[in-house]
Amino acid sequence: MRLSRPAALVSAFLVTTALALTGASAAASAQLPLATGYVALGDSYSAGVGAGSYDSGSGSCKRSTKAYPALWAAAHSPSSFSFTACSGARTGDVLSGQLGPLGSSTGLVSITIGGNDAGFADTMTTCALQGESACLARVAKARAYVDNTLPGQLDGVYNAIAQKAPAAHVVVLGYPRFYKLNGSCVAGLSEKSRAAINAAADDINSVTAKRAADHGFAFSDVNSTFAGHELCSGSPWLHSVTYPVDESYHPTAAGQSSGYLPVFASAA
Repeated sequence: MRLSRPAALVSAFLVTTALALTGASAAASAQLPLATGYVALGDSYSAGVGAGSYDSGSGSCKRSTKAYPALWAAAHSPSSFSFTACSGARTGDVLSGQLGPLGSSTGLVSITIGGNDAGFADTMTTCALQGESACLARVAKARAYVDNTLPGQLDGVYNAIAQKAPAAHVVVLGYPRFYKLNGSCVAGLSEKSRAAINAAADDINSVTAKRAADHGFAFSDVNSTFAGHELCSGSPWLHSVTYPVDESYHPTAAGQSSGYLPVFASAA
């Protein structure tokens, strides 16, 4: 079909305009840095405490080559990998000491945080040493903190990540339930204490998932992969009380590779 002269002129104008716009968009895209770097933030669950094979250069942060961030980076070769997660970290520590590597080229961020703010270590020490009544009281105190104070602290961290790495896909990971109830353990904590600790883990995961969602971040629940591998399951991917003591109640190497890595890889 032959176009009339006016129609041909209009058609030529539209094609020229489309090509010009496409070319401009391509040029603009070419000038933007690709956001492909990976930054791993957080506490001991991200650092890999309990998995062994610690990087001597990480000192007391105890970052492990068997932690899920290091395993994912080794398998996917991001353009850059910065591992700043640290044993014992709280939300304030992330803000003050872990965000340096974030920038416009950061395409992926992972983080576990909040357990130390809520008194994870003190709660487990109380439960292990002071009996059921003291344990239940300390768990209740931790849960009150999680419900009333932790949301604001998580918001502060998540806001800072979004500001410093606006192009990043952020994956927030939760904590596993520690115990299989009515399991194989014949000594140690009472069943009521174990149930309370599991409920506290569910509480912090629920609060964290809500705050992550409100910031547009992904939340990964690791209970699906840890199911059947809790303490008292007969095949645990978590340490019980152990030496070094800071590895107690932390994922083993299997917990990192088979518990944390699959859910992170799926979300990433």
